[in-house]
Amino acid sequence: MTLFYRFSLMAAMASLLAACSSSPNNITLATPDSSSGTLASAQPGGQSDIATQPIRYIRTRPGCSGSSCPSIEVDSIAVPEYPKLSALIDHVLAFMTGLDPARTPAHQTLADYETYFFQTAQARDSSLFTAKVRDTHNGLITVELHTNQHFTGSAHGVPATQFLNWQRDRQRVLALNEAIEPGRQAAFVAAAQAAHGRWKAQQNDYQRDPATFDRMWPFQETDNFALTRDGVVLKYDAYEIAPYAAGQPELLLPYGELAGVLAPGWLPR
Repeated sequence: MTLFYRFSLMAAMASLLAACSSSPNNITLATPDSSSGTLASAQPGGQSDIATQPIRYIRTRPGCSGSSCPSIEVDSIAVPEYPKLSALIDHVLAFMTGLDPARTPAHQTLADYETYFFQTAQARDSSLFTAKVRDTHNGLITVELHTNQHFTGSAHGVPATQFLNWQRDRQRVLALNEAIEPGRQAAFVAAAQAAHGRWKAQQNDYQRDPATFDRMWPFQETDNFALTRDGVVLKYDAYEIAPYAAGQPELLLPYGELAGVLAPGWLPR
């Protein structure tokens, strides 16, 4: 997912929140067959104190039968305590399907996307949507959204991941530039570059040929971040800083390296 696309995504989130003073009554993720709220377990290894409603279903094109039918699979959550967050999860998952804005419209809800998908999909096309609480920390609910689209004839799926850092008190998403102290953006980028250096040193492709790896997969900035109890996590999609086989890399920036860089309110107390 390009930086330009992420800027578009953040703008779409801001627009939705401005228009959504209350929860709509037809959120795709609030399906009648969903189970009652359960206490979420943050992933991986974190903790959560927020009740979530699991949303799981698989649908195929109406009227289609057999193993070649196009399909949509959802393994997501709603957050009953924060209906605006539930609506945002649904909206952002739908928006993340717009891999090529020139060809695919920006869908407002998963229900919108489902209609479009079943009208245009080829046999065996599939779309997967997942959402989970990654962590709850320092007044934030950090949700990790993931999509994976597989199109007929392609060698593999097209994955994308987006974090939402939801401020409980302000009922909105925290942007990265709001979490960084004014004038300290360059220091944050330097900390990210150091984390990138630690990460790539563990990659087999880099160990075999560092010069080629650096030429083909240089460091890139990203605003796709999660504030977790372990530090700031930066997430990249496939092909952004590594070959597809490397998956979706994560860089961990420990809080000890971010003193004076992050705004004081976001450092561990």
